[in-house]
Amino acid sequence: MSAASLRLRLGLAGAVTVLFALGLAALGLSALFATHAERRAEAELAVHLDQLLAGLARPAGALEVAIPPGDPRFERPYGGLYWQIAAPGGTLLRSRSLWDAELALPPPGDGAPHVERLAGPDGAPVLALLRGVVLPEALGGGRAVAAVALETAEIDRARAAFTRDMLPYLAILALALILAGWAQIAVGLRPLGALRQRIGALRRGREARMGGGWPAELRALTGEIDALLDAHDRDVARARDRAADLAHGLKTPLQALLGEAARLAEAGETAAAEGIEALAAEMRRHVDRELVRARSAAAPGTARAPLAPAAERVLSVIRRTPDGAARHWQVEIAEGLDVALGPDELAELLGPVLENAARHAVAVVRISARALGGAAEIAIRDDGPGLPADRLEAMTRRGMRLDESGGGSGLGLAIASEIAEAAGGRLSLVRPGGAGLEVRISLPLAEPPPPGTGGEGALRRSG
Repeated sequence: MSAASLRLRLGLAGAVTVLFALGLAALGLSALFATHAERRAEAELAVHLDQLLAGLARPAGALEVAIPPGDPRFERPYGGLYWQIAAPGGTLLRSRSLWDAELALPPPGDGAPHVERLAGPDGAPVLALLRGVVLPEALGGGRAVAAVALETAEIDRARAAFTRDMLPYLAILALALILAGWAQIAVGLRPLGALRQRIGALRRGREARMGGGWPAELRALTGEIDALLDAHDRDVARARDRAADLAHGLKTPLQALLGEAARLAEAGETAAAEGIEALAAEMRRHVDRELVRARSAAAPGTARAPLAPAAERVLSVIRRTPDGAARHWQVEIAEGLDVALGPDELAELLGPVLENAARHAVAVVRISARALGGAAEIAIRDDGPGLPADRLEAMTRRGMRLDESGGGSGLGLAIASEIAEAAGGRLSLVRPGGAGLEVRISLPLAEPPPPGTGGEGALRRSG
């Protein structure tokens, strides 16, 4: 897939967006879990703190915790859960878990419990719940500070475990969202594929306009394409009309020139008459060539002409010429070959090719045609002297003639080649095995050949 592909860019943008959003969600959920874990820890510390204060006693004149909180972590050195009471007179009571460490407690407050972060054993951070209390006379009186602390490493470990457990599910969710995004892109861009196919049908002449039924986002584009095609058709029609007007406008002057040439010939000015006739003939050929080009350009995309009848019509004219009457014509054209050309354009293409074959053949001209790969492949072969291999390509250029000693302007094959190329085909010259010259013409079919025929079918034969 190309780096400039719209599908790829939308897919990558969607994937990056999904990953970014899920990354933010993971951070947010992890922070939310940590906050929730701290609240649960504070609630647990509040229970331990109430138990600690309820267990204070003074059985032998000294303040002590007669009934400590029951969590075993208070009894394990550096167990992660600690309590400490700072009483009047410098009395300091600590849990066994503190061992030889001491929490730096602030002065007694107003009695409301509050949470602070302190440094625990070995400098490990702890989350401490502190409360300032007034001891009754039975416990010696005065103000004391009680604290229960939990190492924050436990909260961090819980947060990390939650994140590890959450990541596989986020990965599955990311994959599902990315796949859903690709499916959405595929569905959303499907009309573009239909648009490409319709434009291809326009180019191949199978459709005349884009038509309706497009999504709202594409209607403006298809409407502009249809408007452009309408404007093009109008421009081509005007150009064709101007070419026809020019041709008709030149006919009278050309006829006048030919009349002047006839008068000169009657007056004995044979050389001048022949020169004028040659110039008039050359001008007529150029006018005819431009008319052919105008008709080819104006041919609608849905043009169609059956090949076999068109070839027969052209041959019926050529057989009446001296060269055509003296040749034997072998015609093998598969039935049902309709090419994407108008009937007039097809006749203009075949005419000069068949005329050249008749002029240069010795005895036989063979014409064959069949469908191959969506195109009509036409071969016109004569048994004449042929051409050197280095001249084959040049013969389709304007002004080149097969017989340099003969007349003609050398425009026939050039015109035929231009008509074939305008229709999306090609014309080429090859040297077949043995003598002669073969002109090969490839023209697109008006419709794809029926499946399985491979261009083979009934042949239209004539001799």
